[in-house]
Amino acid sequence: MDGGAASSATVDGKPAVPSGPPSAAEVKAVATGFLTAWQSGDVAKAAAATDDAGAARAALTGLTKDAHLSEVKLAPGTRTGAKVPFHVTAMVSYAKKAGGPGVSKPYAYDSSLTAVRRKSDGKVLVGWEPAVVHPELKDGDRLVTGEAGDPPVTAVDRAGGELTAKKYPSLGTVLDGLREKYGKKAGGTAGVELRVVRKAPAKGAEKNALPDKTLVTLSEGTPGTVHTTISPSVQAAAEKQVASRERASVVVLRPSTGEILGVANSSPGFNTAFQGSLAPGSTMKVITSSLLLEKGLAGVDKKHPCPKYFTYGHWKFQNDDKFEIKDGTFKASFARSCNTAFISQAPKLEDDSLTKQAQQVFGLGLDNWAIGVPSFDGAVPVQSQAQMAASLIGQGGVRMNPLNMASVAATVKSGTFHQPYLVSPDVDHRTLATAARRLSAGTLAGLRELMHYTAVAGTAVEPMSGLGSDMGAKTGSAEVDGQKEPNGWFTAWRGDLASAAVVQQGGHGGDSAGPVVRAMLLNGG
Repeated sequence: MDGGAASSATVDGKPAVPSGPPSAAEVKAVATGFLTAWQSGDVAKAAAATDDAGAARAALTGLTKDAHLSEVKLAPGTRTGAKVPFHVTAMVSYAKKAGGPGVSKPYAYDSSLTAVRRKSDGKVLVGWEPAVVHPELKDGDRLVTGEAGDPPVTAVDRAGGELTAKKYPSLGTVLDGLREKYGKKAGGTAGVELRVVRKAPAKGAEKNALPDKTLVTLSEGTPGTVHTTISPSVQAAAEKQVASRERASVVVLRPSTGEILGVANSSPGFNTAFQGSLAPGSTMKVITSSLLLEKGLAGVDKKHPCPKYFTYGHWKFQNDDKFEIKDGTFKASFARSCNTAFISQAPKLEDDSLTKQAQQVFGLGLDNWAIGVPSFDGAVPVQSQAQMAASLIGQGGVRMNPLNMASVAATVKSGTFHQPYLVSPDVDHRTLATAARRLSAGTLAGLRELMHYTAVAGTAVEPMSGLGSDMGAKTGSAEVDGQKEPNGWFTAWRGDLASAAVVQQGGHGGDSAGPVVRAMLLNGG
């Protein structure tokens, strides 16, 4: 039974302000009033039925003025609590020149509204948010019909086949990003369309911004062609892997060049594989190990401490299941992913040691990658005390995504950081990021041995079994506040392929992300 307002009570002889959730009758009344006013074109009345009349008036006015929607019909669906879904049908019309021939198309979509009770007077109103007008809208976004800001592009894979979101669902945001960057450069002409124009991102946040999105094409433009590095077989395999899992993301690279052969995400809305910002857990130990080997704080076959616990900066760190390795080598600690083996070296490091290593050798965290579409380049901030120690095992403030961690494995394999790219720099003469230095031959050989040993005798054995001798891997599990299960990570190389995957809330990386990467390395590119 729905809760109703306590409107009949009085306080000191005055009517009390109603409180509690809106009743079924109140929800129906406000929804009907709002939708009826919107449909009839009474923007002021519709806006007055919301809890933010100014914003609602501007958005509803924009539907006519900017989006050129007419003949709007609104059909409410079945209420669930305070939420009322509704179906929108309309005509989208546009004339390129005043008095000239126009183009129009029908458009339909589903949205919803939620009734809320205003605290000041208890009145039930529509809780205003841009998504009421259209589910794709966020604060500052607009619906606009007109000549497209960017001409369309036909993106093709390395074999010349067309890449479409229908064939490869994960590539939706990638294709939008390619159009935004290369539409004007690829030689196409703009068509007319209804699209979501995103709010301009804040300075420094451009790489994480969503691209504009086309909703209805009224007249086709002439597309230009953008050549990508995507391998059709690798992309198909990546799509298959993420489709069978929840919240999985994967990237495949060619270590010798940095070419991106495949990218896929279970959820098509946000490109976690390229733009995600997640703690990488123990996969970060690849970078930390390179640092410890370089500084002489560890040697592949040298004895290395792996106690049950190690306290640093007033934090007590421990290993998974509180294991310890007595009289073990650094190789054994790396292969079993011993946290304390890394944390124990924190007192001998500077606060910026890991940051410099990630930037100078692996090209991470400098915010200068130019892969062809928006990407996040990883972050290894300078930290101190316990947070610095936690960074050594991929927690603390360290943030990465599968693109970054695939690049780490690729750098170990090739010996040199090659900035990943989806579109060749020859297309637009952009400058790719470089790393300031390479690891010494000895350090590099040691790092490869650590990753290879992990693949044949450590936590990565199962996913890497039978993949030959030229390969190496590292597993990771990253704890996230509020999550029951950690995020599972896996990064590996095999021959001239490198791949990394994350399965959010997947648990142990070898079990969750490992099989995804294995499938990529078996594909062969």
